[in-house]
Amino acid sequence: MNQQVQGEINRLIHHLKRDQSADGSWNYPFDTGITADAYMIILLKILDMEDPPLIEALVKRIESRQTDNGSWKLFQDELDGNVTVTIEAYYGLLYSGLRTKHDDHMRKAKQFILSKGGIKQAKALTKMMLAVTGQYKWPRLFPIPLEAVLLPPTFFVSIYDLSVYGRVNMIPILLLGHKRFQARSSNAPSLKDLFLTREERSEEHAWDEYRTDEYRSFFSNIQSGVKTLIGFPDYLHSLALDSTKRYMLDRLEPDGTLYNYFGSTFFMIFALLSIGYPKNDPVIVKAVAGLKGMACFADGQTHIQFTTAHVWNTSLISYALQEAGIPYEDGTVHAANQYLLSRQHYMYGDWLIHNPDAIPGGWGFSDLNTMNPDVDDTTATLRALANQIRETTDNRDSWQRGVSYTVSMQNDDGGFPAFERNNDHKWLQLLPLEGSKYLLTDPSTADLTGRTLEFLGNYTNLKKPEEVSKRAVDWLLQDQKRDGSWYGRWGICYLYGTWSALTGLKAAGQSSEHPSIRKAAAWLKKIQNKDGGWGESCYSDIKERYIPLGASTLTHTAWAVDALIDVSEEPTEEIEKGIAYLIRFGEAGSWTDDYPTGQAMADFLYIHYHSYRYIYPLLALSHYKNKFLNA
Repeated sequence: MNQQVQGEINRLIHHLKRDQSADGSWNYPFDTGITADAYMIILLKILDMEDPPLIEALVKRIESRQTDNGSWKLFQDELDGNVTVTIEAYYGLLYSGLRTKHDDHMRKAKQFILSKGGIKQAKALTKMMLAVTGQYKWPRLFPIPLEAVLLPPTFFVSIYDLSVYGRVNMIPILLLGHKRFQARSSNAPSLKDLFLTREERSEEHAWDEYRTDEYRSFFSNIQSGVKTLIGFPDYLHSLALDSTKRYMLDRLEPDGTLYNYFGSTFFMIFALLSIGYPKNDPVIVKAVAGLKGMACFADGQTHIQFTTAHVWNTSLISYALQEAGIPYEDGTVHAANQYLLSRQHYMYGDWLIHNPDAIPGGWGFSDLNTMNPDVDDTTATLRALANQIRETTDNRDSWQRGVSYTVSMQNDDGGFPAFERNNDHKWLQLLPLEGSKYLLTDPSTADLTGRTLEFLGNYTNLKKPEEVSKRAVDWLLQDQKRDGSWYGRWGICYLYGTWSALTGLKAAGQSSEHPSIRKAAAWLKKIQNKDGGWGESCYSDIKERYIPLGASTLTHTAWAVDALIDVSEEPTEEIEKGIAYLIRFGEAGSWTDDYPTGQAMADFLYIHYHSYRYIYPLLALSHYKNKFLNA
């Protein structure tokens, strides 16, 4: 077994070293399906920015994902198909001008959409895209008045109650909804035949989801707040317009995108058009260039990413290589860490509103992210830098700033969020927007809390983190599910959360005999597949309970095995079988190789990290070797 383990470790190291970019980073794709591919086609056509090679490449990728019944799916085991994604794909293909409604595969797509209830069944964010591009009616009165952007964070309700991701997308949409703006090109396709009835096309019925009692209560609170603002209506309206514009322009990243997100930049471009910016304005041209810069090659095809994952990939890979025995002085690791040091944040961002006493020092997710750090990327980067900083006097300030930022982000409940401290307003979950629980809020989660605990326990020896860790441990123990698992917000899902929680609890000093740890380990052993691996369906995220995939994946197996290694004194039968699976299937290939193991929004946006099949097996194999074979 020793020889096989080392052989697979060597293979993974070689593969990762080979794929490193010249700047020291790794640019493995952040694969989010076909949504951004379709939106990019639509955007380029409406802006009259013809790019035939790009559009043709995106059409090819979109079509390659269509299933036999005409639909597109969010994930491979999704039953039947997904009507929202199918609408987006169908619309993008029609807008390209390269396909017509009479093509066989397009007729099948239309039939599928109509069989599922038509265009009205699209998710709310997709409906907003359709409204902006002239295919769906805006309501006569958009749900939230634009003046809401003027309500201060200290008010009982404010735009800053939304998570930073929700906020950066919703502020451009507020302006667009207020203007009831619609843009389309002269050769725009019509989606009228996707409505089942003429009544559905009316303004009165287009947004029935906003007619809930919960939304009426929320809308009433917003209206009451706006009425408290002092000033003449015209002045307040002008001020709101200016504030909305300033919010967007003040948060442009070096590549011209809004916070380095595709979705927010897409809606920002239309918002700028709505207030008179010409299509060829330098701000819009640069933003489009930034979105094109998010293009990558995924499995030989062109894909528009929702953002890039350079920092996340690089921090995880540098750490994994070092866990596998590669010294920090090695050229690959050194180049990676120099890249990471160059991406530390020194600018204040929206996070300051909820964490006013902190200073910048975190890291963000993407290559050109300069003002939107997050806890996960910060601790991941600090892990990668730990050996170098421990052995040299260089970059101690970077380390201290990163640790200080991390500790400052702890929520009052003891857990850790992703982007903003204490920004989990439960009333936002009542809004009629799919995925609002995590799109609009930024709560403490088991994965963030567990990974932060692991970092603080294994890499810091400051006194303050000890107090922080105790509160985080208490939060984790309370968050454990009845079956022994934990839900992970940013991965799929219960396997990810349980791995994060167990490794965090162990690093914080909890005994392997602790009842919570034993219960979690028993759960992991119980759900192991016969082939020795583990696999979890994206349905876990939708159903909010563990749903097995029915097949094993390398990433899920690595998470489960790594967790069991951490809490076991001896290599158990389950660990041995899991390690054997990682070795046996590392190169073999399986349909699960591109199964999503990350999520951004439940039932809407899932992520296939192309790097994970190398990173997490390498970590699990290295930890197995270091603990059991080198002892």
